[in-house]
Amino acid sequence: MTVTVGARRIGPGHPTFLVAEISANHNHDLDRALALVDAAADAGVDAVKLQTYTADSMTLDVDRPEFRIGGGTAWDGDTLHRLYGEAATPYAWHAPLRDRALDRGLEFFSTPFDGDAVDLLDDLGVDVHKVASFEVTDTGLLERIGATGKPVIMSTGMATETEIARALDALDRAGSGPVILLKCISAYPAPVEEMNLRAIGALATRFDRITGLSDHTLGTEVAVAAVALGAHVIEKHITLARADGGPDSAFSLEPTELGALVASVRAVETALGDGSIGPSPSEMASRPYRRSLFAVADIRAGEIFTTANVRAIRPGHGLEPHRLDEVLGRTASVAIERGEPLREDLLGPPA
Repeated sequence: MTVTVGARRIGPGHPTFLVAEISANHNHDLDRALALVDAAADAGVDAVKLQTYTADSMTLDVDRPEFRIGGGTAWDGDTLHRLYGEAATPYAWHAPLRDRALDRGLEFFSTPFDGDAVDLLDDLGVDVHKVASFEVTDTGLLERIGATGKPVIMSTGMATETEIARALDALDRAGSGPVILLKCISAYPAPVEEMNLRAIGALATRFDRITGLSDHTLGTEVAVAAVALGAHVIEKHITLARADGGPDSAFSLEPTELGALVASVRAVETALGDGSIGPSPSEMASRPYRRSLFAVADIRAGEIFTTANVRAIRPGHGLEPHRLDEVLGRTASVAIERGEPLREDLLGPPA
C-alpha cells in the first residue's frame, strides 16, 4: 500500500514523508515565509505545508464569551477572529510560496478550511490535501475535499474511532484518493505523556490506512520514536526562531532542530532494516572470534577427550561448542598440541 504525492511515494518500503508546517510562523512577512521554505529545504524535509483560510471563513468577528479562547492554551483570552486574522497566510502569498518550494525540490500543499480554499489550492496544482483535526467532523468540507479525487492526509486529534470512520466514509463516498491518517494530540504544546504512539499502529490496523504523526510536542524525540513504531509521515511546525514570537512559535522547531530531526529519522529508517534474522555483513568478520573447541593441554594419540583437556574458548577456529558432549569420551586419533583447534579428523573412536 503506497500513496504518491508529487515525486514522493509514501508507505512501507519508502522513506518517511517529512513535512514542515509553516502555519502562522511567517508573522505577516512574505520574506520570512519564503525564508521558512528555504530553511525547511535546507533541513532536508520532503514538503512544506500551509494553512489556507481567512478569519471570516473560520469564524465570526463577535466578541461574545463563546468566541473567546480558553482551556489553558497559548492563546487564552484572545478572540478566535483576531487570532485567525493574525495567523492566516494571505492567499496572494500561496503562489510565490509554492514556486519557492518547487524550486527547492519540495512538495507543496496546504490545509483548506472551506470550499474557496480547496479551489485555490487546486488552481495551484497541489497533489494532496490536508484535513486538520478540528475539521474531522465537518462532513461538507470533507466531501468537497474528497471530490477533488486527490490523496488526503488527515489528522485525527480529538477524534473518536466513530468520528474517524465517519470522516473516512465521507471522503471515500466523495471520490477521494487514498487517505493517510495522522495520530495527533490537539494541544499546543502537546504533553508527551498523552501522545500514545502505539495508536499509530492501531489506526493502521483498524482502518487499513497508511499512518503517521502530526507532532506538537516540544523537541524531536517523540517524532523519532513514531518512525520506529511505523509512522510513514511526520509533520512538525517550523519557525526561524522561537524568540521571534508568533502564534505557533512556542511549539515549533528552529531550523537546526528540524535538520537534527531529519537526520535522526533517516538514521532510524536505516536501523530498522528488513527484519531478517542472522548475522549482518559487518558481523561476519567477528564470527571467527567466537568460542570453539580447543585442546587446552597436550593430548597423546589414543588419549580420551575430557573436560580437563578440551574446552570451549575463543577464537572460533575449532569445532562448534555445541559438539562438546559428542567429543567427550572419544579418543584422539593423533597427538594434539595444547592450543590446537579440534577438527573432525582429530576425533577417534569412543574409548
